[in-house]
Amino acid sequence: MKKLSILFCFSLLSSLAFPQWKWQNPLPQGNGLNASFFTDPSTGYMVGTAGTILKTSDGGMTWTTYSSGPDNLLESVYFTDANTGYAAGGNGAEYLILKTVDAGGTWNTIYNQSGSQFNSIYFPSFNTGYAAGGGGNIVKTINAGSTWTVLTSGITTQLHSVFFTDVNTGYTVGDYGVILKTVNGGSTWDTLSSGTTNTLRSVFFTNPNTGYIVGFGTVLKTINGGETWTLDTNLSGSFFSIYFTDDNHGYIADDLTNVIYKTINAGTTWIPIWDGIPYGVYSIFFPDSNTGYAMRGSEMVKTTNAGLNWTSLSCGIRGSFNSVHFPSASTGYAVSWPSIENPFVIAKTTDGGANWTLLTNGPQDRWFNSVFFTDENTGYVADLNGGIYKTINGGANWNALSSGTATSLRSISFTDANTGYVVGPISNHSGLILKTMDAGAIWTPTSVNYPLYSVSFPDSYTGYAAGYDQNGKGVVLKTTDAGASWNVSLSGAQQAFFSIYFPDANVGYAVGYIGFMMKTTNGGSTWTSLSSVTMALLESVFFLTPDKGYVVDESGEILKTLDGGITWTNDSSGTWNSLYSVFFTDSTTGFVVGGSTILKTGNGGTVVTQEHKPPRPIFTLSPNPADDVITIRSEIRKNEEVEITILTMRGERVFKGIFNDQNQIELNVSTLDKGIYLVKIQAKEVIEVKKLVID
Repeated sequence: MKKLSILFCFSLLSSLAFPQWKWQNPLPQGNGLNASFFTDPSTGYMVGTAGTILKTSDGGMTWTTYSSGPDNLLESVYFTDANTGYAAGGNGAEYLILKTVDAGGTWNTIYNQSGSQFNSIYFPSFNTGYAAGGGGNIVKTINAGSTWTVLTSGITTQLHSVFFTDVNTGYTVGDYGVILKTVNGGSTWDTLSSGTTNTLRSVFFTNPNTGYIVGFGTVLKTINGGETWTLDTNLSGSFFSIYFTDDNHGYIADDLTNVIYKTINAGTTWIPIWDGIPYGVYSIFFPDSNTGYAMRGSEMVKTTNAGLNWTSLSCGIRGSFNSVHFPSASTGYAVSWPSIENPFVIAKTTDGGANWTLLTNGPQDRWFNSVFFTDENTGYVADLNGGIYKTINGGANWNALSSGTATSLRSISFTDANTGYVVGPISNHSGLILKTMDAGAIWTPTSVNYPLYSVSFPDSYTGYAAGYDQNGKGVVLKTTDAGASWNVSLSGAQQAFFSIYFPDANVGYAVGYIGFMMKTTNGGSTWTSLSSVTMALLESVFFLTPDKGYVVDESGEILKTLDGGITWTNDSSGTWNSLYSVFFTDSTTGFVVGGSTILKTGNGGTVVTQEHKPPRPIFTLSPNPADDVITIRSEIRKNEEVEITILTMRGERVFKGIFNDQNQIELNVSTLDKGIYLVKIQAKEVIEVKKLVID
């Protein structure tokens, strides 16, 4: 097999539709991509989550990134000429179709009705088009999208792909092996026998009689217009997309393996031609016989020789970034948990975030939660298993320090070059505070009765640590003698705290579970609850002044206040990826990191004042809190391997399982002790970590 070649990152310049927060990693962006369409070998479009629409005019060398709206999930795109195109999907509550008439410059909503989402759109002519999706819903236009008619499919099964050989004859396929055919423009639909109950993902016809369907573990072919279908028993995989460039030459994208299959004899044989993108390919498109594009997640690749070689059109560091810190305006560090293909977990920038480099001489396969640098060269990282590492040469080398513990270390902070603190939970009923006065050579432990997740020192003597009590209620501890003693400043708050920050000695903020926020203006003597605009878990808080601050959450929200938390507005991040840490180097320059995400603002963010619905994460977990069975669902990712790990807050693994071909997973958690746990959900390159409360 031919190996993947790499396109340098500097060629991946993109114009962002989110001027307040720009992608720094990966490039050109990090949202999941679901479909593509090219009007010629150089000009094409890709669509995906968070309303993402990408356009290239130079064969993928550069991309312009647009947004159709942060709540939109776009599943399919189709162009009828160089200027006129359509994108279909949903926004969590409505079927959605968008249209452009200026080659992607602007997109307008032309269809939105309550319901699920469209998964596929196809136009057999300039004026006539069809879209199919959830609930067996099929709609049709005969006037280029000006009006749409709902067709009667006769089923409620989700449909994934639609294809027409002429304006009247078409096919749509979906869950449970469903194949529907119409010969009268959708007035009636006949159910064809597929011979399988597997999910069918993509349909393609090379002529009126010859067609192909692929799905989970399934490759079907017909030579008589769908009357009968033959199963190819030589192929197995999770096939998401099929595309033919002529009657004989075709490609199948496998979502489970690093392979694209190619045929040169109309499907008689299929040969593996590529092992490029990790974990396989989601969608594939060929604008001519030699030029093709494929995608998986935010990864994009291209071939110009019919699949013999592939070039990456995206670059960046993959991982779930948990913490970011900049000791100067230009030099910054971010740490992550390892991914399946990437054991290195510390990234560095020396140009203000424009480029990030993995520090391959550093620790490998460590689950780092926090990073702090006292200057550009001297820094510390703390991990899930009690590890603390130090560098004195800007990350070129790292030395393991003796922490004296194996518990999860969640937050690290230094008040000067020698004095630092690390906090973490020991169990659901206790926590640990470590202090060093000699730049990490010796760490002195202090045990407390509360699991702790965040520490903040506004001056060298005064510090705060936040967590929760044995009932899962928020707790804040305070020291006024540089950690010699710690006393309760706040207890019994409504929800657990996961981040705390004091911009000065008197004003501080603590944030946590289910959008819960509290504030003090008198050094922790009293605390006041703040009104939040989200029910998501708040992961990190940072204030530039007592009044101006930011909070990020697990659903991709960046919240901003200019009045000390009285009001909060959504500072559109442009992603649904979970966000775990926020840090500002000055009044306007800030960074946010999260799951496969590094974002930067150079203008302090631009407040979005319109009503905004929280973006959907890839996975949902319910109920939460729970005491019996939890359900993990994915409305976006289906038919792929999912690994679920449940950890205590000190890093002890209590469950690990691998699930195949399921977008709804039920787990019995009745045997777990009461408390808060981490649930790590990994599906291919996507990693989400959620907090689960057992009560």
